[in-house]
Amino acid sequence: MASKLPQPLKWAILAVVTGVTVFGILTIGPKPEVSAEDRSPIVDVRTTDPEMNTAIARARGTLPTFWASYEAPKPSETGHSLKVRFSTRRGGEHIWIADVKKQPNGTYSGLFANEPRDLPGKRAGDEVKFSDADISDWMFMRNGKIVGGETIKPTLKSLPKADADALRARMEQP
Repeated sequence: MASKLPQPLKWAILAVVTGVTVFGILTIGPKPEVSAEDRSPIVDVRTTDPEMNTAIARARGTLPTFWASYEAPKPSETGHSLKVRFSTRRGGEHIWIADVKKQPNGTYSGLFANEPRDLPGKRAGDEVKFSDADISDWMFMRNGKIVGGETIKPTLKSLPKADADALRARMEQP
C-alpha cells in the first residue's frame, strides 16, 4: 500500500536524508547528465564509473556502522536512511529511502525520500520493499553532520565549488 507524504514533510525528509537535498537520486546508466523535472538533483553516472563503484563498495562494506546506529542510536543520531538500487529501463536508479524498517522475513521497507525518475507510477513518499543486496549507500545525521553518504562524495565535483565545500563541511567520517 502506497502512502503520500505532505509536501512540507517530503522536503523535511529530503533535508534530513541528504543534509542539503543534494544528489537525491543517482541513476546508473549509459550516459552522464544532470537534470530533474521535479527539481530534485539527479546525477547520471555510467555503470562502469570506477569512482562511484568504489564509493558503493565502501558504503556496503561499512553497513555494520549504519545498522549499529540504527539498532541503538545515540541521542545525537537521527535520520537513518538507505540508498537503494532499483532496476529500470535505463539500467538502474539509486534512490534514498527514509523511514527504514526491518521486516520479519529479512527484507526491508521504507519510503521514497526522492521523486523516482525512471519508476513509472512511483512517487516520493510511496512505500517500497527491498533486500540487502539492493542497498548501495547509507547515512544518518550525528550532531548535525552527515555520517556515511559515500556516493555523495564522487558527485561533489559536479557542484559549484562553494556548494561542494559547504557540503563537505557537513560530512563526518563514521
